[in-house]
Amino acid sequence: MKISEKRILTTHAGSLPRPSALADMFGLLSRHGPVDNSAMERAIEESTRRAVRMQSECGIDVGNNGEQSRESFFTYVQHRMSGFGGRSERPRLADIWSYPSFLELARPFRASMKVDLLHAPKAIGEVRYLDRRPLEKECDDFLRIVGESEPGFAECFMTSPSPGIIASAMLNDHYPSFENYVEAVADALKIEYQTIVARGMVLQIDAPDLALERHTSYAERPLRDFLGFVDLIVGAINRALENVPRERVRLHVCWGNYEGPHNRDVPLDEILPILLKARVGALLLSMANPRHEHEYRCFERYRIPAELIIIAGVIDSTTNYIEHPQVVADRIERVARVLGNPHRVMASPDCGFETTTGARMVAEEIVWEKLRAMRDGAAIASQRLFG
Repeated sequence: MKISEKRILTTHAGSLPRPSALADMFGLLSRHGPVDNSAMERAIEESTRRAVRMQSECGIDVGNNGEQSRESFFTYVQHRMSGFGGRSERPRLADIWSYPSFLELARPFRASMKVDLLHAPKAIGEVRYLDRRPLEKECDDFLRIVGESEPGFAECFMTSPSPGIIASAMLNDHYPSFENYVEAVADALKIEYQTIVARGMVLQIDAPDLALERHTSYAERPLRDFLGFVDLIVGAINRALENVPRERVRLHVCWGNYEGPHNRDVPLDEILPILLKARVGALLLSMANPRHEHEYRCFERYRIPAELIIIAGVIDSTTNYIEHPQVVADRIERVARVLGNPHRVMASPDCGFETTTGARMVAEEIVWEKLRAMRDGAAIASQRLFG
């Protein structure tokens, strides 16, 4: 994994805006409706090319395909794995449902979602990775497009969900226990994890469950129960990564990529000791939004392994404010000072900009402006930190 040798490198958390026509196709696909496969392939090719070009223009050093070939950051696995069908009833987000007037305010955003993450398919049979062709095609297409692009990226990454977000949002109606279900999902994900790294890319594991589930599935349960869940999932991730070099993996943890109260979020202080057990080379953490901007101070209280890279969220992915580059630079510098080594810091938005098709809180033009602001802020911080 690249490190910030002479300057602060920039990256992002995975998902980027999709064209509306492609979003409509993905909405149909997620419901197993009729889709013109040739038209979808052409739309994915075009939108992936645009996502790569825009990342390059905005100064992204470590980039990806913008998840343009996926309906959402995790429900796409229903098209690659066996065992999923029916409909889950996802627990409510406790912070949102505590405020009825905010719930009403957020109604248009919920209506814009083309893929219903609250009612994803559930496990109704044995979960196994059956069809590698979509994965291989996704890798082939992205690497081909990057290879044809100038100047390209310093490094490429590709995302894949954690066993925990699948098991938490695509509920279990087959296995005798939640633990058995998590183990089966982790075994299936091994194929995706290993393939991405074998194709020369960094693997990013998207694990919002390691923070988000505190105010969803575990909202009414003791903190110790939730921490037990986090420990279980980190153990499952480590098993799934047993044949993957840790320096080729980064773990993305967040509290839910939505504008909301977030006053039921679990503090990073509570989960960081368990996150540090993950066999990964980098942690991508939300540190730009108003609820978690202060949590860079956690790095003062725990022994952070010398080889671990911190990919700091320095851009809020849920607001249309365009951060001033000086603000971005200050956020980068705070993390670098606490860690004591700027080489271990990279800059990123807190989360993706369209984690599920159609659910976009930031206008597309503003997404690119935010990434440019991050580039400019990283340049300011680089001058201060590296000279």
